[in-house]
Amino acid sequence: MGIELNIPQIISYFPFGILALLLLFQLYYILFVYSKLAKYRIKDRQDMTAYPPVSLIICAHNEQENLKQFLPSILEQDYPDFEVIIVDDCSSDESKWILKDLCEKYAHLRVVEIKEHIQLKHSKKFALTMGIKSAKHEILVMCDADCQPNSPNWIKEMASAFENEKEIVLGYSPYFKYPGFLNKLIRFETTHTAMSYLSYALKKDAYMGVGRNLAYKKSLFFKGKGFNAHMHIKSGDDDLFINQNATKTNVDIAIHPDAHVYSEPKLTWKSYYKQKARHAGASVMYKGRHKRMLATQLITALLFYCSVFLCLALIPGLWYISLGAYLLRLITQIIVFRPIYRKLGVSDLIFWLPILDLYYYFYICFNGLFNRSKKQVSWK
Repeated sequence: MGIELNIPQIISYFPFGILALLLLFQLYYILFVYSKLAKYRIKDRQDMTAYPPVSLIICAHNEQENLKQFLPSILEQDYPDFEVIIVDDCSSDESKWILKDLCEKYAHLRVVEIKEHIQLKHSKKFALTMGIKSAKHEILVMCDADCQPNSPNWIKEMASAFENEKEIVLGYSPYFKYPGFLNKLIRFETTHTAMSYLSYALKKDAYMGVGRNLAYKKSLFFKGKGFNAHMHIKSGDDDLFINQNATKTNVDIAIHPDAHVYSEPKLTWKSYYKQKARHAGASVMYKGRHKRMLATQLITALLFYCSVFLCLALIPGLWYISLGAYLLRLITQIIVFRPIYRKLGVSDLIFWLPILDLYYYFYICFNGLFNRSKKQVSWK
């Protein structure tokens, strides 16, 4: 007796095949990419006998309150030889006078003032270039005016990572913890971004860094012709520079708790939306393989969730298959992400993972979809 094929029934099972394929993609990223960071043993680099001199550069445009609040913690770092360069870029507030008072108290603080009489015509990249040109030392550490180091040993951790001919050190900059779902989402997104770029750096394929906590050598900046290749894009002074200049051997990471630099998060959905729109605009300039790599991770995660819902809707009788795929991914995430979250100081977010992960992929995808080609007009 021949076997009769029920074609409609076989076709109806196709969504489960797609779901299985998407699950395999996601398990690959979790088990073979993010696990690099999960297994990474944090190095304590504060026992060196000699530290290289460092130039720390901060660009500021109308940052009077942040300079007043956060700059002293940077100026008072426990480091033998460092200068702090503030590039005051056409500020119209009281930044000039605040910096003048701080210069009288801290001899290692220098101010580079950029003046423009009509309107602000350049981006942060121009200001940062001016700061780098004025730096006295080979090792450059970048930070923002709204940042606060987690420890007076922050510069020690960053500068000490320049061993074995390293030219770039990727740091980690979380956001301050405040009440509310938006803050949780922002910290989750920042953690997810850090997991990605730190893990790929450990895989010898660094593709970005974050300018709130980033270091590289002055000679590398000029060897790579600075920001010339992407000066027409407002953002990208950090991620595009790393994407352009990172190699398999010249990058290290510094994620000891003392190396963390906290920053003020956006407080409204509108400001957060604009921030993510600006970041999406820079990503179009990544190298081809990095764009494909990140797009595959993002799209397969989004489609995975869509497939789970689709399978439940089309064949509710086999709900346990969809639920099993979802739980397998979630449990694998929890196992791999838990040690990472501890390293990155966001252990509280592991309990919010099922909600934040789902929301994150839909929000980031749609934000990027509508903003990748928008012209950027903000200073940063």
